[in-house]
Amino acid sequence: MNEHGEHKEKQDSGMGDALMGGGGQGVAEKAKDIKGTIKKLINHFAPYKFQLGIVALFAVVSTVFSVIGPRVMGRVTTILVDGIVANIMGTGLLTDFRQMGWLTGVLIGLYIISAVTNFFQEFIMARLSVKVTYNLRQKISEKMHRLPINYYDTRSQGEVLSRMTNDVDMISATLSTNLTQLITSGTTIIGVLVMMLSISWLMTVAALLVIPLSMMILMAVMKKSHVHFSAQQEAMGELSGIVEETYSSHNVVRAYNGEEDAKVKFRKVNARVRQSGWKAQFMSNIVEPIFNMVGNLGYVLIAVLGGFLVVQRTVTIGDVQAFIQYVQTFTQPLGEIGAAGNMLQGTIAAAERVFEFLDEEEEPADPERTEIDHKEAAEMIASGVYKGRVSFQNVKFGYSPDKIILHDFSKEVYPGQKIAIVGPTGAGKTTVVKLLMRFYEINGGKIMIDDIDSTEFTRAELRDIFGMVLQDTWLYNASIMENIRYGSSNATDEEVIAAAKAAHAHNFIKTLPGGYDMILNEEASNISAGQKQLFTIARVILKNPAILILDEATSSIDTRTEVLIQGAMKKLMQGRTSFVIAHRLSTIRDADVIFVMKDGDILESGNHDQLMEQGGFYADLYNSQFDNEEEVAS
Repeated sequence: MNEHGEHKEKQDSGMGDALMGGGGQGVAEKAKDIKGTIKKLINHFAPYKFQLGIVALFAVVSTVFSVIGPRVMGRVTTILVDGIVANIMGTGLLTDFRQMGWLTGVLIGLYIISAVTNFFQEFIMARLSVKVTYNLRQKISEKMHRLPINYYDTRSQGEVLSRMTNDVDMISATLSTNLTQLITSGTTIIGVLVMMLSISWLMTVAALLVIPLSMMILMAVMKKSHVHFSAQQEAMGELSGIVEETYSSHNVVRAYNGEEDAKVKFRKVNARVRQSGWKAQFMSNIVEPIFNMVGNLGYVLIAVLGGFLVVQRTVTIGDVQAFIQYVQTFTQPLGEIGAAGNMLQGTIAAAERVFEFLDEEEEPADPERTEIDHKEAAEMIASGVYKGRVSFQNVKFGYSPDKIILHDFSKEVYPGQKIAIVGPTGAGKTTVVKLLMRFYEINGGKIMIDDIDSTEFTRAELRDIFGMVLQDTWLYNASIMENIRYGSSNATDEEVIAAAKAAHAHNFIKTLPGGYDMILNEEASNISAGQKQLFTIARVILKNPAILILDEATSSIDTRTEVLIQGAMKKLMQGRTSFVIAHRLSTIRDADVIFVMKDGDILESGNHDQLMEQGGFYADLYNSQFDNEEEVAS
């Protein structure tokens, strides 16, 4: 096992499962804190109280005008029916077409005002929901930079991406539609209830008899649907992780003939997405038909009772017509509330996953700095104030507190020294340099930079002092010029070209299509592994740091280029403290000091000749490696 220990195994488990066809299946759980999640969602709307008030006002106005409409239509119907009956009975009464025309005009005006206010309500709410989800994504993005690296070591990349895409998209879609629906439907129910009572309290009581049955159905469906929506969101997160990891490592999958195993795992999780998805959608869509059925039962009851009251001359026929419309309008928002509430279950499940991410423990805060302090720190680093003296004082560290890797690491490194760190796999070599740059926080002791505790720097200030070249190169989807300039944004094109020349990358860059303007693809697969390494070396040359960290930086370069690079690196390291993690011991024979590590401790230290004379652990390592090289050569 290497320096990363068990936490690294977890990071790689997704890729291993893709290759081996295994992997556990996440167990969908009900939201742990529904009320707390809803409260947090409401808090995200707090800065938009005014806009929400406008939405509520428009919802009320739109509902009031649309609710009054059936009553006006009932009055028109009554006038028309009274005129027809009078004509049949021969009483001489005429239909009041003048009043009918005026009422019809009022009715049209009411519906126009209702439509306009409803439009603005939907418009404002759509913008509001987009702002809220925009802020959520911003917070997630900022949170990603404040989380300790250990968080990413123990989770798949797809899982993190899913929270920023799938879960936030679910919140956005629900807020922009269902939240507005809840406001409108709730206002409609109140308005319709008032109008129904104004017509006949008896018919209103009869209509309300169906509500308890509707509520029982709604609660039963929502209880079931939440489980399925939670399962769907969790399965989607796992599926995203599988797709991202398998695609990003498709060469490895093919090299180990893992296509079928990867397909098997994908099918398993995809089946879970399908299974939970159709159940969630079924539960969501079944609410409205059930409400319509219950509403039709109430409609029959009202029609019979209304006819009896018309005969008794308690209400007019127009009032019965209006009341029947109100009953239909009353049951419709009940169904909409049920469907919207059901969809909100999915939003709550997604929001809980987002808030869990936002609530994760962050890295310890940097020391407070004013703008002047930041500027002064940057000027000090640029001016070369820091000479590169490094002191490890009783450093203790473990990726988990119960498993300490570095037990009592103490050593002095003087400015300009070339320090080689060697040892078997898992000895703690890479861990030491990661602690230098505060990728992880130490469990005990101190790391001093020029007699200043590293924790007194901000992380940005500390990392500006270092330049790092690792075995694993990192380039992004941009031009070669921008990739070399990364970390030195103020560098001119001429300075970038000079750094590329120093790294012996200039000549082959000129032969590429577009030269320095050539765009590297997302995986940087349109250049070779050696060329990638040259770019990262040019990047650190351009940065011109006080302290260098080199982790077998020339491992991906051919022998001829390696000779050139070694010369450039030797020139670069002059006057700078350099930490070199060495796997091939023949490359660090000229180191000023070699730290020989085993199980987190320094067993030996000295230069190459001194350590060979001691005939200890280093000598055994060197001789065994030399013997192996001879065997391979023969």
